[in-house]
Amino acid sequence: MRSVITKDNVRSFAYVNDAFLKAPARGLVIDFMGLGGMTMVGEDTGDGRGRRHGEKGIVFVIPYVNPWAWMNPFAVRETDEILAAVYERIGGEVPVVASGGSMGGLSCLVYTRYAARTPVACVANCPVCDLPYHYTERPDLPRTLYSAFGDADADTLDDAMKKASPYHLALNRDMPVIPYTIFHCTADRAVNKEMHSDRFVAALEQFAPVTYIPVPGRDHCDLGEEMWVKYEETILGALL
Repeated sequence: MRSVITKDNVRSFAYVNDAFLKAPARGLVIDFMGLGGMTMVGEDTGDGRGRRHGEKGIVFVIPYVNPWAWMNPFAVRETDEILAAVYERIGGEVPVVASGGSMGGLSCLVYTRYAARTPVACVANCPVCDLPYHYTERPDLPRTLYSAFGDADADTLDDAMKKASPYHLALNRDMPVIPYTIFHCTADRAVNKEMHSDRFVAALEQFAPVTYIPVPGRDHCDLGEEMWVKYEETILGALL
């Protein structure tokens, strides 16, 4: 099917901060939502990133993919279509940094692997990294993962999930060799740090540059003010 997403209607499919953009654009940050994220953002994002990034010449995009997508193949395709429409809207392609937290952390990592145009860096906050393990981690998760991968072209659900599981991609050295930065809160009760980021980073660092930043004493994706500033500086630092 031909894409229905165009430069004129892309704001129905993603938040784009081009109203704040100081031309010419220098880069693009794509920020993926966590599980269940269904918010359509208005003229600016709640924490002001759209305005702040735009003033630096950075395009900021939040794709409205299925809130249970887990970066399945259609979510990858839809994200590619969103970015193609954004490029047309701003008049050309620019370097991309992929970012996000929780399911959005998984999404930025998996999108980095499958994107039509590989990001120049990836920055994740408390990412889900072992998708088959995550299926067993909480009782609310199996329904979402079956929804995301039940129609996949794979023999089993486990096989389908492994194709969108950063840990398994890293084990197979099937991730681009670009800089990665992983933040993970040590008191995370939703996505176990040891089972996810610890294992993913250990596999990834065998072949790609990765910076691992544990955030002491904080719960899921709750970086705190100091680490949130570092998180944002890391993302922008890859583009500026």
